[in-house]
Amino acid sequence: MSRAGRIRSETVAASRAFLRRRTAVFFTFFFPVIIILIFGALVQTQPTGGGVFAEPAAYYVPGYLAVVVLFTPLSRVGSEVARHREGARFEKLATTPLSRAEWLFAQTLVNVGIIGLAAVLIFGLVVGVTGADIAVSAATVLVVPFVLLGVALFCGFGAVIGSLADSQDGVIAASNGIALPLLFLSETFVSPGLLPEWLPLWLSPLTYFARGVRAVTYAGAPPDPFGLGPVGNLAALGVLAVAFFAVGSVALPRTD
Repeated sequence: MSRAGRIRSETVAASRAFLRRRTAVFFTFFFPVIIILIFGALVQTQPTGGGVFAEPAAYYVPGYLAVVVLFTPLSRVGSEVARHREGARFEKLATTPLSRAEWLFAQTLVNVGIIGLAAVLIFGLVVGVTGADIAVSAATVLVVPFVLLGVALFCGFGAVIGSLADSQDGVIAASNGIALPLLFLSETFVSPGLLPEWLPLWLSPLTYFARGVRAVTYAGAPPDPFGLGPVGNLAALGVLAVAFFAVGSVALPRTD
């Protein structure tokens, strides 16, 4: 079987495995809806009064997208790796032509499809619930590669967590412990002006996602401190995605 055939077969199998877990399917889409409803209400009640939710609703679009781009791959891929380890599946996988990189790529494709659908839902809800004025232009299409690369990056990160954690419960705890600080310290919901100047926000890969998506969806986006612009942030995110994916592939165990 060719490499494309192996990846296709694993992608189909992983998709069916996800769809069989109805609770996982439900919360993958329900969680960002709750976030939008809660944060959207806060944004609408405090549009100009200062504080965390003082910016226009469109400012927070990257934050809403980051909820699924960050949390879903970390927890899903990490848990999948942990399940494979507990079931000695990597030992069986080592006897097949499917490489670890191909396995992780198939998992990434599944997450891209899931999160792509969730992102469309989020855009609709953000406009409908918060009344966000999305800036639509030719550059807005860059949201697609931003989401794709963000998912690939955090799938690789999730593979590392799943390879190091001692159980599925450990994966969930580690994923939440990493994702929550990143979500609020990456220029998503909290603007840089409200954070201490000494915080190295540029160390977070999610920062480049937030800056890039905001630049192509919000007309009042602040200037990029590094002068990268949408394409520059996309390139930075791409480099990080390749690095995290490579590390995640290497971290996957050969045996259990």
